[in-house]
Amino acid sequence: MRLTVLTPSFAQRSDSPRTRAEALGLDLDNRSENHPKSGEELIQALTGAEAVLVGLDQMDADVFAACPDLKVVAKHGAGVDNIDLEAAAAAGVTVVNTPGANADAVADLTMGFLLMGARRIREAEDSLRSGQWDVFFGSELTGKQLGILGFGRIGRAVAKRAAGFGLRIAAYDPFVPDDAIAEAGAQPLSLAEVVAGSDFLTLHLPGGEGPLLSAEHIASMPQGAGLINAARGGLIDEAALTSALHDGRLSFAALDAFAAEPPGLDDPLMNAPNLIATPHIGAYSDIANANMGTWAVEDVVRVLQGRAPEHTVD
Repeated sequence: MRLTVLTPSFAQRSDSPRTRAEALGLDLDNRSENHPKSGEELIQALTGAEAVLVGLDQMDADVFAACPDLKVVAKHGAGVDNIDLEAAAAAGVTVVNTPGANADAVADLTMGFLLMGARRIREAEDSLRSGQWDVFFGSELTGKQLGILGFGRIGRAVAKRAAGFGLRIAAYDPFVPDDAIAEAGAQPLSLAEVVAGSDFLTLHLPGGEGPLLSAEHIASMPQGAGLINAARGGLIDEAALTSALHDGRLSFAALDAFAAEPPGLDDPLMNAPNLIATPHIGAYSDIANANMGTWAVEDVVRVLQGRAPEHTVD
């Protein structure tokens, strides 16, 4: 059994995935140069391959048509935006991913964003490094409301951490029953209610056809609220967000995901005040790296051996 590895982040911070692959009798064929691949370059890398581990590589209908030996595509992560699931199904290819492998890593980053924005840490550091000794009044977390949009593994991990800071938790998720949200210690509310009533708002939903947070939603947020997106780019109307940062509607926005990645340095959003920005690092931790690689390897072997995988993407 052989697995073609296209993502350079595989086993980058942990030897566990390689060790597990060896124990399962799986040979690794590293083709991670020039990542992400698409088109002819990707087809060439997958010629004769039965299994592939992808990162951001574009697995479209042309690739599936040109690679008839392919049996399984494993995503090194949870999001499968770059994989044409209908084309995979038509070609008889099983798609697996690793949901939850990075939940704690993203939740940790979210809390870092929350503290950094609420206590104005970046502003204070920039001031100090410029030779100033200014006073920066921030916002304490205790007693404030944190709105969580998306209450899956990551949203729940954020809620668990946030409760330790004394935050009240409100949550919206169209796929999670209200009683399940309540059992996890959050108040289930509608999208509009969570957005309009939260001092801090964090997004943990998959990307869709358009922005989840429209200009109207952003305008309804409390004066001085903070907004965090460590999920997917495109969830927020970025033009409206830019305006809200400029006019002070929001005290800060912390983004690990953007509609266009990487965003251009001349992007108006990148030049907005009180923006905290990171290059989509949410899943990049030692434990998440070990989990994603190991879980992917195990599911690839299951599929190649004719067994049902743990994490099939329909």
